[in-house]
Amino acid sequence: MLFNTLRYAEFFAAVFVGSWALARFAGVRLRLVFLLLVSYGFYAAWDWRYLPLIFASSTVDFLLARAIARETRPRARRAMLIATVALNLGFLGFFKYWNFALENAAALRALLTGEPASVGHAFRVLLPPVGISFFTFESMSYVIDVYRGELPPHKSYLRYLLFVAFFPHLVAGPIVRPRDLLPQFERAPSLTREQGGEGLFLVAIGLVKKVVLSDQLALNLVDRVFERPENYSALEVLAGVYGYAAQIYCDFSGYTDIAIGSALLLGVRFPKNFDAPYKAHNLADFWRRWHISLSTWLRDYLYIPLGGNRGSELATYRNLMITMLLGGLWHGASWNFVFWGFLHGLGLAVTRAFQRAVKRRRPDGEGARGGAAARSFPIHALCVLLTFHYVCFAWIFFRVPSFSQAVLILRQIGTLTTFHPNLPPVLVALLGVALLSHYVPERLYERARGAFIAAPAPLQGALLFLVAVSLHEAASATAVPFVYFQF
Repeated sequence: MLFNTLRYAEFFAAVFVGSWALARFAGVRLRLVFLLLVSYGFYAAWDWRYLPLIFASSTVDFLLARAIARETRPRARRAMLIATVALNLGFLGFFKYWNFALENAAALRALLTGEPASVGHAFRVLLPPVGISFFTFESMSYVIDVYRGELPPHKSYLRYLLFVAFFPHLVAGPIVRPRDLLPQFERAPSLTREQGGEGLFLVAIGLVKKVVLSDQLALNLVDRVFERPENYSALEVLAGVYGYAAQIYCDFSGYTDIAIGSALLLGVRFPKNFDAPYKAHNLADFWRRWHISLSTWLRDYLYIPLGGNRGSELATYRNLMITMLLGGLWHGASWNFVFWGFLHGLGLAVTRAFQRAVKRRRPDGEGARGGAAARSFPIHALCVLLTFHYVCFAWIFFRVPSFSQAVLILRQIGTLTTFHPNLPPVLVALLGVALLSHYVPERLYERARGAFIAAPAPLQGALLFLVAVSLHEAASATAVPFVYFQF
């Protein structure tokens, strides 16, 4: 049930009316039961066979967290924590990486024995459960927080099940922390005019990003260039790489906008997940802006437990590299994703080494203040440009099906040919809007959002109708899935 389809609009309209009617006439508890049932129904619409998995995983984590909180013996508490981590990562590893492991084992056996590499269909997992990477991390973080003493065990089994399964964030995030969402289910729900206006504004912006920008760039430029780069000039292939950077941002941030807006219309607020990542002045700044819920999860539950930056410089670089390698693997069972993670780990290590070298050369910690505000505009613009191109270079390996295809793309760019019959002005304009929107001052966006929220309901309706007409005109014959649904 894709967010960019009429089916989701009908589903959400029914959920919106039903949930608020129950909140007013039947009470909060029945509303929560209703939201849990429709969330499970939403998940079952993808593949009902995996519905017991999300229920069982949530139940075990809820019970283990309560047992950890009651237990006083350190070894027993640690054993239960290891059990929940092993259970969650076991589910994730089996369903998402089992086929990958079999294929690599078969390739290694073929290399050693000379026999053909093959894996029988009987040993394969057909399809991994949708959203398993997201709800696994969310449920696991709850138990870890209880173990650390940062969060008390939740008393309501119903609310915990809803925290994990709440449909706006279920299949592609954002990764919502239990401390952010569970307290909202404890309170009586409310929906102000401002919240409703903001929710509608976010849904509309998200759909425009997805249908008008991301899908059009994908169908008319990116997919074609990445499939047969040898058929295009260096300029067109480079435009395809830029196009993918714009596509994946508009696609995923558009999904996030729709998810946040949908939740807000149900009286729930999710945290921000994107903050104009392509105006980052280094890779560390990029990861403070891109998929914020994942980057902070990796920091808090992987990088810091590994030791963070508390040890030697070499240990810090090791921790950065491990974090990003596993972050790359989290995205999918492919060496391409691992290499993408390696590139970002390497870039973060180089960024840190450079910053520390500058700090040592400047007196009184002046280098520590050498952020964007302390640089001259040309230097800052150069840093932004270099960071963007490094990110685009890494995106190539994220997008291609094989390393040989990545080499073909880079080789084609190296031809330096400039003919561009496949770059019509409309396509270039879409690409420009998708990328340059990062540099629109934040106050202008806030002003537009505020104006929509303050507008009378008839004017809001008219604006939303115009957006709907634009989406209808721009939409392809079939709805294009969101990129991050595969992760």
